[in-house]
Amino acid sequence: MEKDHRIEDMDMYLFARGTHYLIYEKMGAHLAEEHGEEGTYFSVWAPHAKSVGVVGDFNDWDAAAHKMEPVGQSGIWDLFIPGIGKGELYKFAIETQNGEIILKADPYGNASQLRPDNASVVTDLNSYEWSDEKWQSGRADKNPEKPMAIYEVHPGSWKKDPERPGEFYNFRKLAVELAEYMEYMGYTHVELMGVAEHPFDGSWGYQVTGYYAPTARYGSPEDFMFFIDYMHQHNIGVIVDWVPAHFPRDAFGLGKFDGTALYEYADPRRGEHPDWGTYCFDYSRTEVSNFLIANALFWIEKFHVDGLRVDAVASMLYLDYGRSNGNWIPNEYGGNESYDAISFLRHVNSIIQKRDPGTMMIAEESTAWPKVTRTPEDGGLGFTYKWNMGWMHDFLEYMQCDPFFRKHHQNQLTFSFSYAYSENYILVLSHDEVVHLKKSMIYKMPGSMPEKFGNLRAGYGLMMMHPGKKLLFMGQDFGQLEEWSEARSLDWYLLDQYPEHQQLHHYLRDLLHFYREHSALYELDDSPEGFEWINGADADHNMLTFCRMTKDKKNCLLCHFNFSPVVYEEFRSGTLCPGTYTEVFNSNAVEYGGDGMVNDKPIEAEEIGWDYKDYSIGYKLGAFGVCIFKFDYVEPKKPEPVIDETELKITEKKTQTKKTATRKKKN
Repeated sequence: MEKDHRIEDMDMYLFARGTHYLIYEKMGAHLAEEHGEEGTYFSVWAPHAKSVGVVGDFNDWDAAAHKMEPVGQSGIWDLFIPGIGKGELYKFAIETQNGEIILKADPYGNASQLRPDNASVVTDLNSYEWSDEKWQSGRADKNPEKPMAIYEVHPGSWKKDPERPGEFYNFRKLAVELAEYMEYMGYTHVELMGVAEHPFDGSWGYQVTGYYAPTARYGSPEDFMFFIDYMHQHNIGVIVDWVPAHFPRDAFGLGKFDGTALYEYADPRRGEHPDWGTYCFDYSRTEVSNFLIANALFWIEKFHVDGLRVDAVASMLYLDYGRSNGNWIPNEYGGNESYDAISFLRHVNSIIQKRDPGTMMIAEESTAWPKVTRTPEDGGLGFTYKWNMGWMHDFLEYMQCDPFFRKHHQNQLTFSFSYAYSENYILVLSHDEVVHLKKSMIYKMPGSMPEKFGNLRAGYGLMMMHPGKKLLFMGQDFGQLEEWSEARSLDWYLLDQYPEHQQLHHYLRDLLHFYREHSALYELDDSPEGFEWINGADADHNMLTFCRMTKDKKNCLLCHFNFSPVVYEEFRSGTLCPGTYTEVFNSNAVEYGGDGMVNDKPIEAEEIGWDYKDYSIGYKLGAFGVCIFKFDYVEPKKPEPVIDETELKITEKKTQTKKTATRKKKN
């Protein structure tokens, strides 16, 4: 089939409307054949360019050698060059209206050179043979009532390749080792930072220059396809970070692409982000929003990813985000909401659910913007999940307090429960919390080293029992000591040399598997019916007690948390009902580094009022202890009413009098 790869009238029409969801199949560089000759078809959108050429090693980077032709009035330029095949380097040489020649990487390019070089590379994304049909066919049926424990990973620093000291793992090698580790630990999904091409390692992939190209740091596009394929074959979902909020100023990138503000707003009060020194996408321009929407679909449909974690959503929604007074432009009603961004987010979320049902769209949104995870029809943004940043900050502030002062901060522990069902939340302890002098997770904890480990076990226990899906950043599951750095591997040696790190690792593994094995922790995750308080107000003792419930009221969990170093040989807690309470998890088990104070025998609830409940149990509770008991809920028997004989006689006499009066009235 010759020439069907070229831009046609319908392509121009849909692109101008912002609804060409497969535009990446036409734009960029694609292997093709014309008039019996094999080569590559190039196209690029540069509406304000005076002329455009394709340059590369094949023409000694001569801007005049291969001039492109305009395609109608669309602003698109195209050219077929015979003899150009896979692996050729290229850029677009754009002549601006003032005659300047600027060299730009392909916005739709599917491969790039390894930094610091930045030319685009001709490749073919259609040659990889996938083996994840079973996984893909079941995606639409993925039940939100399933457990989700996400392992957030920076591919370049999870491990360095021992066979090439200091070098990155290739995606293929990473897939095998990472899948084995995740299966062992019990994670359900991996979330990858920094997958799209970016020039600076220190940006962690959040300053993207190649939106349609997996970064060359870890191999070819086919290598990344293998990674996802392999994960799916091992029943692990893949989420990638996606950055539609802003892009860097690098001269070869999207900024001032055709000599004008094309992808960004022209006015710097909207088009530039002062905090990050980047440009902001112009969502009002249909071709720009189409570029981004098609890009989201590209990762989902071409690379089979299961979800996108959308970075910095708050910076998109608020026109004054990170901007001082007078340095931002209000909307037409004088407010700070960006209607362009709202429309864009609703569009991309809606079309993804329509085309690829079951795909997750996850918002990193740090404010109280309403209905982030509600449908656009309900006035929402249409995301599947939202990162619970409020919980993260409150939780970490509480955990960093000395236990002596925690009684003054009980609300930081309990506040998140009051809004836990207002959105579909993911509880996160992400990379952002263990960098830039914020300390590693273990060193956030107060006290001696044994107390730090005890605190961290208690904190992780609460996270897993709290309503919401879960996310942990790599290294947190074994007590990484140093802050994370993209420049070095995690400190895996800690697991070989130090028992306390081995014990924490064992604890997290068992905790993750416990979470996955108990439906009380996820099947009613989006409903208040899945949660019941026992006592959230025992601030003086740094205590918290609640129940997680199942749909059938069987195998429910009574969860108790002691955030103090005090040991209780005899502790009493209220229960929802009578019955048998069997301890199924205890953070103070010896194998976890605890003192061994566990409850190894089932406990019968007694009719002793406690915590404003009619029944209670007594048990042992260790320092920084997490005690989880399993029980079947039964309705407590209501007490038989006490009958007062005198009152009964008076009532009977009144009833008889009424009956007599009624008969007389009828006669």
